[in-house]
Amino acid sequence: MMDLKGKKVLVVGLGKSGLAAALFLRRKGAQVTVSDLRSAEALAKDIPALLAEGIMVEAGGHGLLTFRRQDLIVVSPGVPLDTPELAQVRSFGIPIIGELELAARFLEGSMLAVTGSNGKTTTTALLGEILASAGIPTLVGGNIGVPVVELIEKSTADTWSVLEVSSFQLESTVEFHPRIAVILNITPDHLDRHGTFQNYVRAKERIFLAQTADDFAIVNADNLPAADAATRTIAQAFFFSNTHPVAQGAWVEAGNLVYRAAKDAPVETIMALAEIPLKGAHNVENVLAAVVAARLAGVPAPAIRTAIQAFRAVEHRLEYVATVNDVEFYNDSKATNVDATAKAIAAFPSGVHLILGGKDKGSPYTVLNQLLKERVRAVYTIGSAAAKIEAQLAGIVPIRSCQALQKAVSEATAAARPGDVVLLAPACSSFDQFDNYEQRGTVFKQLVNDLRGFKTWQPEKESTNG
Repeated sequence: MMDLKGKKVLVVGLGKSGLAAALFLRRKGAQVTVSDLRSAEALAKDIPALLAEGIMVEAGGHGLLTFRRQDLIVVSPGVPLDTPELAQVRSFGIPIIGELELAARFLEGSMLAVTGSNGKTTTTALLGEILASAGIPTLVGGNIGVPVVELIEKSTADTWSVLEVSSFQLESTVEFHPRIAVILNITPDHLDRHGTFQNYVRAKERIFLAQTADDFAIVNADNLPAADAATRTIAQAFFFSNTHPVAQGAWVEAGNLVYRAAKDAPVETIMALAEIPLKGAHNVENVLAAVVAARLAGVPAPAIRTAIQAFRAVEHRLEYVATVNDVEFYNDSKATNVDATAKAIAAFPSGVHLILGGKDKGSPYTVLNQLLKERVRAVYTIGSAAAKIEAQLAGIVPIRSCQALQKAVSEATAAARPGDVVLLAPACSSFDQFDNYEQRGTVFKQLVNDLRGFKTWQPEKESTNG
């Protein structure tokens, strides 16, 4: 555990986790400064609370001298580690860590960490409910919305902290040591931040960095980059698969989810596939991963089954919103990359009106072509990525350039036939038009709920002439 009393600590980036980190550091006796590129006006809601705690605030840019005068720098996930100021102070030997790493050095009990390009929020939330329903003291946080440092005061030696962790958080870890670490999948994402897919893969694999031979690494046997990561961990590797049996872990067999603890151990039937309340094949993978992690954490199979049966979709993750004039509306605002959007489309057999766009993250949209041909009636583009999406998907399905989400919902609703689906699965981040994916999803739901009484598509009457 770090001794922070009297240490000069700089927190870079005043997002949710940066604010939590700054307040935590101050409570630990550190001399804290926060630095953010945004103006004082943009930070107005947070500055008074910081000043009241004796925390200095640098707004409107980063000063190199501010960075050089520190004993420790804590970086928020949204701040790239290769910024010029961080690159310079790194050469001076000043330690640079993230909020996750900071929190991990103070959390008591065991950590169960979940990462992946897609599905980590649903899997983290599901695991939190499984463990809690089994009577295990459980805390849930991380990238799922609650900064990890806010869990510290509630943690005890008996606590399991179930954490959703992103590549942005993992790339600044050093001693972060989950007892159980899960990689759900690795597909191209955040290439605008990491530069290459290999850099992104390496960031994900850091979830295993501090594990020992007494720990557990759980990976998706059906996803090559994730499965390959298991060859580079010294932890005990467990697998899950939607397509075939695994030596130790969980898979689908004869319509059931099954698990075995070791190659020669008996196979346990956890539950029938039909009992899973979540829509989409990708959620079967999420549930399989949760089954393995929960069994390794000591939860009995019957308790796992009961908790899964009671679980409902997390907000903004393929979330059913409403049915208006026999058209279903689904909010998958959390589908912020192309692979997530592909999984969302695949959850519906046909008749999809797909809203795509936002801030581009560097991945090609052409990988959606076959799914679009098979299942999508039309694409409605929004945001700054619209031109790229339209160019790459030209000729595949009808495309309507809408720019704004409100217009996209309106046009999709007008075109949809009874039995169709209007799906928000943008394949992009939200930061060009919204504060985050949660706000984007909330606006979508509000727009849908405003549609009551809207008259959707009706077939034209046959002509009686001649």
